[in-house]
Amino acid sequence: MARKNEIRIIAGRWRGRRLRFPPAAGLRPTPGVVRETLFNWLRAEVAGARCLDLYAGSGALGFEAASRGAAEVVQVEANPRVVRSLAENSRRLQAGQVTVVRAEVGRFLRRPPPAAFDLVFLDPPFGRGEVADCCRALEDGGWLAPDARVYVEAESDWLPEVPENWRPLRHKRVGEVGCHLYRRA
Repeated sequence: MARKNEIRIIAGRWRGRRLRFPPAAGLRPTPGVVRETLFNWLRAEVAGARCLDLYAGSGALGFEAASRGAAEVVQVEANPRVVRSLAENSRRLQAGQVTVVRAEVGRFLRRPPPAAFDLVFLDPPFGRGEVADCCRALEDGGWLAPDARVYVEAESDWLPEVPENWRPLRHKRVGEVGCHLYRRA
């Protein structure tokens, strides 16, 4: 059983490994049942993908993608303590494909991307209204590959405000969490 401030990687190279993270305001790791559902949805998309994990927090989504064969994972997080934890977990796993970036997500997305990403995980703190701006910045800033998948985790009552060319693929509600997967068309 997972302890407080700990996640367990579900599948792949690091299956069963437990990773600790510090307590931080607004940090809500994606629950295991949600991660399992998400990665079942993405089964054929992860291996070899370039992934962007925005508001990385515990790193649950990015480390799970790396464990399942993602070629590159960029984790973006603003909290310095959380960034140190992500970097330490990356070192422990010897996850050379994981890069941790300390940055506020809005500012990070104003930069030109190094290359387009195949998968994006967008899981901001609830109640701050940042989802729509991030989705628009991803689309307008050249961050997405032509057929990219974007996973958005938000409050269960959030009404999707995504770019017109994003097609909904899957949706699930788990308690207070709404899980949305889109494909860029």
